[in-house]
Amino acid sequence: MLTIGKRDATAKEPNGQPRIAVGEEGGVLGCAFSGTWTTRTVALVDAEMRRIEKRSGFKTLALDLSQIEKMDTAGAWLIDRLVSAFEKKGVEVKLQGQSEIASILLGAVGDAVRREPESGAAGPPNIIIRGLEAVGRRVYEMRDDFLASMNILGATIRGAQMKLGRGHAVNPAAIFNQIDRMGVGAIPVVVLMSAIVGAIVAQQGAYQLSYFGADIFVVDLVGVLILRELGVLMTAIMIAGRSGSAITAEIGSMKMREEVDALKVIGLNPIGVLVFPRLVALVIALPCLTIIANFAALGGGIVAAWLYSDIPPAAFIDRLRVAIDLSTIFAGLIKAPFMAMIIGTIASVEGMKVGGSAESLGQHVTASVVKSIFVVIILDGLFAMFYAAIEF
Repeated sequence: MLTIGKRDATAKEPNGQPRIAVGEEGGVLGCAFSGTWTTRTVALVDAEMRRIEKRSGFKTLALDLSQIEKMDTAGAWLIDRLVSAFEKKGVEVKLQGQSEIASILLGAVGDAVRREPESGAAGPPNIIIRGLEAVGRRVYEMRDDFLASMNILGATIRGAQMKLGRGHAVNPAAIFNQIDRMGVGAIPVVVLMSAIVGAIVAQQGAYQLSYFGADIFVVDLVGVLILRELGVLMTAIMIAGRSGSAITAEIGSMKMREEVDALKVIGLNPIGVLVFPRLVALVIALPCLTIIANFAALGGGIVAAWLYSDIPPAAFIDRLRVAIDLSTIFAGLIKAPFMAMIIGTIASVEGMKVGGSAESLGQHVTASVVKSIFVVIILDGLFAMFYAAIEF
């Protein structure tokens, strides 16, 4: 509690009793305060102050504070309440006799009271304002995510320039372990999903092309669509859901248990220890999985074309050799490393953003998968436009 005192040569010791002298003349209500206005004594004059607040019929309120011997924030609040009550009625309030320190105390108490929200606060903004606010927040979040991604990507590239060995930032054993988990472990689901997608594309293509007697062109449809677009895109989406979420969960759980801070304390770079092996493993594993997915999808297309269009596997393969060339194959494989870097970077950024609760971990794992799939699809569209522009 802040307390001020006012002393001079003629002042007497405070007797602990606050006093109010009230007088009215010519449309002016005058109040002279004296004594001690502190937390222990203001209750004695609270009722009298409230009676003064209810008075009306004058244009000016004059307050004399020159005889106040001691005041703290409770006394200042009581006087400020009186001033505020008359100001709301449109009465002019004049303060006189207060010391410099008393003026500062009254001003501070008045500012604190006026900052409190009023009971009739305005309701929430309309749906348009809320929508614009949400868009603005997402833009700033995208900026922060981009800067964090560039930080992780730059630190990872710098880590690639370090020496190999267990005592340094680059650990080949950790990289090969991640390749085994993210690459070899994902082969069954990638093969199954790709074969199903290839068979569906071939079946739908055969059904539509049969009306024109162009059943053989289902080979061109399956070959070009799978090798240029669907093979790498489906593989990247499955890896984002499988490995991207795992990276976010692993790094996020370490962040929750403060293991990331422990790495910093012992002098290790968390990005070099945690992110670099996973990012390198993804860049190696995703192109290999794309090749496997292409073969599986073409196999599913061969079976579907054989069953629906009576195109034997030998005829399918012969037509496939005419329909595609190396540019078709490489058009899809070139995208794979870029998609792998996007998945790994976004997953690492979301993992580093995890807070101290399980709810935060779940939110960032979900955000990692959604953002990765979204950005991967956008990147695939950009590559498609780029290939069309250079006629590749």
